[in-house]
Amino acid sequence: MTQIKNNIPQVIEWPPSEVEGIKTKSNFLRGSLIESLEDEITGAIAPDDTQLIKFHGSYQQTDRDLDDERKRQKLEPLYSFMIRARVPAGVATANQWVAFDELSDKYGNSTLKLTTRQAFQLHGIVKRNLRQAMQGINDSLLDSIAACGDVNRNVMSTSNEGLSPVVGEIAEFAQSISDHLLPKTTAYHEIWLNKKLLTEGKIDEEPIYGKTYLPRKFKIAIAVPPYNDTDVFANDIGLIAIVEKGKLLGYNVAVGGGMGKTYGVAETYPRLADVIGFVAKEKALQVLEEIVRIQRDYGNRENRKLARLKYTIDRIGVDAFVELLQQRLGFELEASKSYQFDSNGDVFGWKKASSGKWFVGLFIEHGRIVDSPSLSLKKGLREIADLNACDFRLTGNQGLVLGNITTKDKKTIQTLLDKYGIGTAQKMSGLRKHAIACVALNTCTMAFAEAERYLPKLIEKLDVLLEKHSLTNDDILIRMTGCPNGCGRPFLGEIGLVGRALGKYNLYLGAGFSGNRLNSIFKEMVSEEEILALLDPLFEQYAQSRLENERFGDFIVRQGIVDAPKVVKVIR
Repeated sequence: MTQIKNNIPQVIEWPPSEVEGIKTKSNFLRGSLIESLEDEITGAIAPDDTQLIKFHGSYQQTDRDLDDERKRQKLEPLYSFMIRARVPAGVATANQWVAFDELSDKYGNSTLKLTTRQAFQLHGIVKRNLRQAMQGINDSLLDSIAACGDVNRNVMSTSNEGLSPVVGEIAEFAQSISDHLLPKTTAYHEIWLNKKLLTEGKIDEEPIYGKTYLPRKFKIAIAVPPYNDTDVFANDIGLIAIVEKGKLLGYNVAVGGGMGKTYGVAETYPRLADVIGFVAKEKALQVLEEIVRIQRDYGNRENRKLARLKYTIDRIGVDAFVELLQQRLGFELEASKSYQFDSNGDVFGWKKASSGKWFVGLFIEHGRIVDSPSLSLKKGLREIADLNACDFRLTGNQGLVLGNITTKDKKTIQTLLDKYGIGTAQKMSGLRKHAIACVALNTCTMAFAEAERYLPKLIEKLDVLLEKHSLTNDDILIRMTGCPNGCGRPFLGEIGLVGRALGKYNLYLGAGFSGNRLNSIFKEMVSEEEILALLDPLFEQYAQSRLENERFGDFIVRQGIVDAPKVVKVIR
C-alpha cells in the first residue's frame, strides 16, 4: 500500500507489467513496427507491436465471424486494422469529412464510425494499406497519434455552438489541451509518414509522460451546463464550464471517473469523478498537466486492471490527492461553483448561435455512417460535405452536428437532409434516439456479445412495450456494450446492458438522466426474452406510478428496485 507522510503519498516502485516492459524497450514507441509492416508473410504484426500501435491510433483486429471457419481451413485469422483519428472537441471541416469518406472506400470497409469520444474510426484496413491510410488521414490535417494507448486521448467538448456562446471558446481550449498533452516522440512521423529527417541527430524526449508514458489510458472531457453531452463524470478529468452573463470564468474540476471493470475481478469497478474544486480558465491547463503528471508518478504499473486514475485516487485517498495536486501547483483550488446538468443526451434540430450561424443536431444510429437499402446516409452526408457550406461536429453520443451554416445555406442543407431522411430524431421513440452501442462483434477482440449490430433490433421490441404503456415519447437512456470495458458508458444508462456471452447480458438499472449517478445490477446473464419480460412490468409501473417529470432511472431508485447507486461526490 502507498505510505502517507504529512498527507502526501510516497511514490511506489511497482514491479513492471509486461506492457510496461514493452514500452520501456520500445525506443519511444517505435518497437519493431517498421519490420512488422514490411513482413509480407502474415497479415498481422508482431505481438509486442500490437501494444505499441495503439499509441499510433490503431488496433489489430480479426473478423471474428470468420475465425472458426478459417481455423478449420488452417488459415490464419483474417487480420485487419482499425484506425482512430483524434478530433479535439469533435470539430472537423467539410473537406476532412470528404477525406474520411474517401479513405473508408479506398482502404476500409466503406463505413465510418463516429465514436463516443467524438473521433473518427476507419475499419477493415489490411496491413499492406495501413501506411497509405495513415498518410491520407495526415493529408486531411488530422492525425491518429494518441487516439489510443497509455496517453491522453481525444479531448471531448460540447460541440454545438447553438447551445451556449462559450462553446466555440471551449472547443479551442480542447484543441489546446490536446496539443499540450500530445506525445512528443517523432516515431509517428518516422514510421507512417517516412519523415526520417525529423529524427536525424535528435534524441526523443517526453517532458510530461516520460519514457514509459502513463500506466493506462487517460481521458479528458469538458461540458457546458445544463448539457452533459460528454458525460464528464465518466472521465479521468472532467471540466464543468462555469459561465456567468455569457462569459466563461473557468471550470469545476472533477477527477477519477472511468467506466471499465473486469468480470471476476472484484477490485475493478466503474466510478464517477469527484468534484474537487474550481480553477480560473487561465490556470486550467496547468491543473490538467499536473494531474497527468501525478497519474504518471503514482499510477499502478504492475496491474493494468488497476491502473486508471480512479484506482490511484481511491488508493491514496482523494484528500491526499488534492493536497498533492495543490502542493505541485503552488496554489489552492477554489471551492467548486454551483451548476446544473439536465441531460447527457444530444440536442436535435436547428439552433442559432450568438454568431448568427446555424447548427443542426442529427441522429446517427450508433455512429455508423453507411448506406443501406432504407437509408442512403453516407451518400447524403457526402453530398452535403461537397457543398463546403458547413463543418461536421461529432458528438459524445455518436451523433453529428452540422455547424457554422449561414441563413442562406440553411434551406439548401435542410432540403438535402429531407431528401435523404437524415437525422430525423423526432420520428423515433425517446428510447432509440438516446441509445448508445459500442462496436462489439464482429471486430472487437474484447467483446463477449453483440452490441451495435443487435441493439436496433432489441429497441424495436422494446418500442412495442413502450407504446403499450404510452411511453413512446419519453426519453430513456439505454446503453449496450459487448463487454464491461465501458466504451459505450453502459453504467450511465438508465437501462444498461453489458455483454456476458453470446445472447446474454447483465442488466443494470437506475442511472441518472444527467450522468450524475451510476446504475446498479438488476439481473445477471439475461437473454432477450428475459430482458423484455423484466422491463415490461417496470415500464408499466413507471407509467402508472411516476411523479410529475420523474425520469425512469429516478423512478427505479425511488421505488427501491435496485440498490442505491453511487452519485457524483463534491469534495470541496
